[in-house]
Amino acid sequence: MIDAKEAISEKAVLIGIITQLQDEEKSDEYLDELEFLTETAGGVPVKRFVQKMERPNPKTFLGTGKLDEVKAYIDSHNIGTAIFDDELSPAQLRNIEKILDCKILDRTNLILDIFAQRAQTSSAKTQVELAQHQYLLPRLTRLWTHLDKQKGGIGMRGPGETEIETDRRIINDRIVLLKKKLKTIDKQMAVQRKNRGKMVRVALVGYTNVGKSTLMNVISKSDVFAENKLFATLDTTVRKVVIKNIPFLMTDTVGFIRKLPTQLVESFKSTLDEVREADLLLHVVDISHPNFEDHIASVNTILDDIKCADKPTLMVFNKIDAYQHETIDEDDLVTERTKEHYTLEDWEKTWMNDKEEESIFISALNKENLEDFKEKTYEEVKKIHIQRFPYNDFLYYEYKEEE
Repeated sequence: MIDAKEAISEKAVLIGIITQLQDEEKSDEYLDELEFLTETAGGVPVKRFVQKMERPNPKTFLGTGKLDEVKAYIDSHNIGTAIFDDELSPAQLRNIEKILDCKILDRTNLILDIFAQRAQTSSAKTQVELAQHQYLLPRLTRLWTHLDKQKGGIGMRGPGETEIETDRRIINDRIVLLKKKLKTIDKQMAVQRKNRGKMVRVALVGYTNVGKSTLMNVISKSDVFAENKLFATLDTTVRKVVIKNIPFLMTDTVGFIRKLPTQLVESFKSTLDEVREADLLLHVVDISHPNFEDHIASVNTILDDIKCADKPTLMVFNKIDAYQHETIDEDDLVTERTKEHYTLEDWEKTWMNDKEEESIFISALNKENLEDFKEKTYEEVKKIHIQRFPYNDFLYYEYKEEE
C-alpha cells in the first residue's frame, strides 16, 4: 500500500484499455475517475497510456509494445508508480513489475489505500484491514521473489516452509482474527440498531462525492465531515432528524463507486447493513456530473446485490447550482439535440414524470429547494410512520389544520 507521507509528491502514470465492452468514451471516463482517485490518495498523475485490444493480455495486461513505451516514459521522467484501471491478477502484477521495474498498483489497491487513509473508527479500520489482507493473500509470491527456499542439510532441517508459506499462514490467522473482531462489532451495531426502537430509518445512498454528507449536515444541523474528495465518509453516521411533527433517524453511508472491489463489499457488510435495515432510501445524485446516469446505474447494481433495490426510494438530484449544459446556436441546423443539451427543466420533466420513483432537484451547498426536499421526505416518512403507528394517523390532520 502507498504510504500517505511518501505519496504526497508521488508521480504516477495511469494505464487503461479500450475493448469491445469498454469504448473510448468509457475508457476516458474511467481514467478521469482513476485520476481523481490518485489525487485523493496523494499521488500526482502525469500521463495516461491507453491501448486498444480485444481483451487484456492474461500475462502482462497490455501488449509488449505498449509496455515498452510505458517503460521508456517511466525511465526518462523518473516516475515511481504505474496505476492500472482494472484489477490485475497476481501473475500480471508479477510480470509487469519485472518489465517496468517500479511500483505497480491496480484500481482495487488504490481504493483500498484511500480507505486505509480515511478510516477513523475501530470498525472502519478493521473492515479496511480485512479487505487489504484478502487482497494481499493471493499476491504474496511477488513480495518474496528475492528469497530462495530455506536451505536444507545438516543443522538446517526445519519445518521445510518457504517464507511465502509462513507469511500466508500469518495472514490467514490475521484474517480469522479480523473476522472474529468484525462479528463482535456487527453484534454491537445490531444492538445499537435495536436500541433505536421503532423510529423510521432513512439512509442516504449514492455514488461517492455526490454531497451526501453536506445534505446530512444541512438537514440534521450536525457536523459530519464533508469534503470534495472521493470516500470522504467511511464511518456510518446516524442522526435524529425532526421534520414538522415526525422524528426519524437519518444515516450517512459510505459512497459507492464503479468496479467496487469485492473485498470491500464483503468487509463493509456491517456498514451496508444500515442500508439493508433502512425503511426509506434517499438516492443522492450529482446532476452536475456528465455521467450521472451511469452513476445511478452503478448504485442500483450494488443496491440490487445487497437486496435493497425494492425499498421505497426518493431520488435527490443535488448540485443544481453547478449544472451546465451544452447550447445550440439558433442558426445551427446541423447539430442534433442530445442529453448534453438538456436544461435542468428538461431533466426535471424527465424524472418527475416517472411514476415509479419520486424525485427532487436541490443544492445542499446553497440550500436551494431545501424546503421542498423536506416536504417530500416528510411525506415519504409519514407513509411509513402511519403504517407503523396507525393510531397516530389523526394527528396529521389536526396538525395540518393548525398550519
